[in-house]
Amino acid sequence: MPIPLFHSSIAAQFLPKMLLGLSEALPALVEAKFKSAKAAQSLILSSTELAIIHTAQGVPFQLRYCPSLSKKPKPQTDNNAPPKKKFDPFENPPHDLLVADVPTANPSHWLVLNKFPIITEHFILATKVNKQQTHILEQDDLEATFACLQAWQDGGAHGQQERLFAFFNSGDHSGASQPHRHLQFLPLKSMKAGEQSDGWDLLIDLILSQQKPAKRGLLQHTGVPFTHYAMEFSSQPSGSDLLEAYNRLFKAAKEAVDDYVASNSDNFRLHPTEDGSLPISYNLAMTTSGMAICPRRSGGAMLQRDDGSNIGFVELNGTVLGGTLMVKDQEEWDVLKAQPDKLTSILSAIGFPTSTQTAEVGRL
Repeated sequence: MPIPLFHSSIAAQFLPKMLLGLSEALPALVEAKFKSAKAAQSLILSSTELAIIHTAQGVPFQLRYCPSLSKKPKPQTDNNAPPKKKFDPFENPPHDLLVADVPTANPSHWLVLNKFPIITEHFILATKVNKQQTHILEQDDLEATFACLQAWQDGGAHGQQERLFAFFNSGDHSGASQPHRHLQFLPLKSMKAGEQSDGWDLLIDLILSQQKPAKRGLLQHTGVPFTHYAMEFSSQPSGSDLLEAYNRLFKAAKEAVDDYVASNSDNFRLHPTEDGSLPISYNLAMTTSGMAICPRRSGGAMLQRDDGSNIGFVELNGTVLGGTLMVKDQEEWDVLKAQPDKLTSILSAIGFPTSTQTAEVGRL
C-alpha cells in the first residue's frame, strides 16, 4: 500500500483544468495539431520496428529499430568560422508545431510537438523563459507536467481514459539533447500500438506496483539492474506535494551517486555546479500514479559481439524508465533480439550498481 504522503483538496482536484485553461480536451488538441503538422511535412514521423525483450530477471523492455535516424545528416563544423548561437527549438516554436501556451491566463510554458518523433503524438512541455535543463526543476514545471498527465487521462474520446507517460533528461549522461528546459510526453496508446507490445507495461508502473517499499516509502524493483527510486501518489497531489516528491527522490539519487563516488573517485566525477547546474545526471518519469528517478552514470553503452569487438553505441534517455530503448543499426537490432541478456549489461552500464541502493534513504 502507498504511504499517504499527499493530501486531497478541492484545489488539487481541479489542478489540471485551472492550470492549463485549455478550451478543448488536450488529446484532441494534440491529435489535430499532429495530423496537420504531419500533412504539411512540418514534422517527420520515422517508422520503427518493435520487439519485446527481457532483462535477466524477466522485466520486459520495448526494443525499437529506427534505421532512418542513422541517416540523419549531422551539421558540418568549420573551425575557422565565428561561433554561432546554437539553435533553440523552444525559443519561439513555429505555429505549425505549437499546441498551446499554458496556463492560458498567464503562460509560463509552451506545449509543442516533437519535430522528429518516432512515436505518434510525442509532444513537449518547455519553459517560455530559457531556463536550464541541468538546473533543479521548479514547482510550476511539475504542476504543469501533472496537469498534462491528468488532462490527457480525463480528456479521452467518448469518455475513455487514456494515459500519458512523462519523462525528463538532465545532465550530460542522461540522453538530453537540448539545454532549454523541457519535459516530454508519450501517449501510452501510441507506445503500445501493434500486437508486438503484448506482454509489455511501462517500467514505472512495474516499479510502483512493488509491495515492499524501502524506507520512507521509496519503491524499487529488484529486477531492474540500475539504481532507481519511485514514489506512488496516494491521492491527487498538489503542487507542493509534487515538489516534495521530486526533492525526496532527487536526494535519494544524489546519495546513491555520492556512495558510488566515494569508492570510485578515480573513474567518475560529479558535474560542475558553479553555474547552478546539479552535480548529477538523472532521468525522471511521471504518470498520474507516481514519480520515479534514475541517476545516470553514462549516456549509453557499447554493444559488443561475442568476440569482444564493437557493434555500436546504444544511447538511452528517460524513456528507459518507461521500459523502452531504441537502436539505429541492423546488427544492433538483430543481436539484442537474439541475445537479450546483453540488455541487462547495457542497463547496468548506464546507471549505478544496485548495490548502492543499500544507502540509507532514511536521511530524507
